[in-house]
Amino acid sequence: MLGFLSARQAGLDDPLRFRRAESTRRVLALELNKDRDVERIHGSGVNTLDIEPVEGRYMLSGGSDGVIVLYDLENSSRQPCYTCKAVCSVGRCVLKINHPDVHKYSVETVQWYPHDTGMFTSSSFDKTLKVWDTNTLQTADVFNFEETVYSHHMSPVATKHCLVAVGTRGPKVQLCDLKSGSCSHILQGHRQEILAVSWSPRYEYILATASADSRVKLWDVRRASGCLITLDQHNGKKSQAVESANTAHNGKVNGLCFTSDGLHLLTVGTDDRMRLWNSSNGENTLVNYGKVCNDSRKGLKFTVSCGCSSEFVFVPYGSTIAVYTIYSGEQITMLKGHYKSVDCCVFQSNFQELYSGSRDCNILAWVPSLYEAVPEDDETTTKSQLNPAFEDAWSSSDEDG
Repeated sequence: MLGFLSARQAGLDDPLRFRRAESTRRVLALELNKDRDVERIHGSGVNTLDIEPVEGRYMLSGGSDGVIVLYDLENSSRQPCYTCKAVCSVGRCVLKINHPDVHKYSVETVQWYPHDTGMFTSSSFDKTLKVWDTNTLQTADVFNFEETVYSHHMSPVATKHCLVAVGTRGPKVQLCDLKSGSCSHILQGHRQEILAVSWSPRYEYILATASADSRVKLWDVRRASGCLITLDQHNGKKSQAVESANTAHNGKVNGLCFTSDGLHLLTVGTDDRMRLWNSSNGENTLVNYGKVCNDSRKGLKFTVSCGCSSEFVFVPYGSTIAVYTIYSGEQITMLKGHYKSVDCCVFQSNFQELYSGSRDCNILAWVPSLYEAVPEDDETTTKSQLNPAFEDAWSSSDEDG
């Protein structure tokens, strides 16, 4: 670190290089934080997490109990040991039979509005997508569907549209327009339920969808002629007559995540594989991550780092979280702390922290470990750390002689 600081001070190095190096060091030092707890509110498994991109301070969670919780991640107490408190929740305190705002069944996805913390969205097994006013915790709009909703996503970079992509138990991808309050588009091409959807963080009209039919498709939602690309794990080297041709995985594809620059797309499937694709031409890069255990029957929410020298991907792996380098496939570590299967995780890029939600009803905070100061009163430890060249070699016998 001192070398980076010296080079930056002398103007010999790009400031961004030092920032990336320090971000990388912090990610490699992630561990379960013993001094930070996240208040336990959910009475059932935690399915989804999202941290707002404006300040990186507030986090949403959605659970199998139909409850949505808003947490404040900032340490307002300024004490080393603290609990991230729930600011408010929707579901537990206001649960009434006919209350229109409460999700009746499991909340599968929550997402902040990308440009403002005044609004967020949630979707549920109760066949609804709800748009919430954060200040009043009332719904501003509700979209109803004929099928169970598995996933939804808003574009993080869109300036010319307000479309929310929705994946349901049906084979059609629905696009809901927040401006008009109606479903404006339907994307057809999949044969089974849509388990995951994700907009590109680079191009606002590019959408990726993953289905139980083993296929992943890339769409330009301005086009009416079908999808742009259907990803092929064999890169076109198998006959079209073979059943596995034009499939991304050999099982259900239940997770999608673009890299932070949008140039590549990561997918996970129930064939216990994760694949990295070139998002511009759909080519399988053939990076080998080894076996990535995935027995989830619905969407799996995994995440990637941002701003590191070598980017990382964090994937729920049973009751642990596996950390891989994206472009080499090397497994860096396994984060252990949950008692049951992990269903979601989210990365806080400002401080290189990770939060994970599990079926054990807990949300855990993974924070870079800090160097511990050497105790001043421990003479043994202090002496052992001294360079022998600087130790005093004087002896009383020298004086007697």
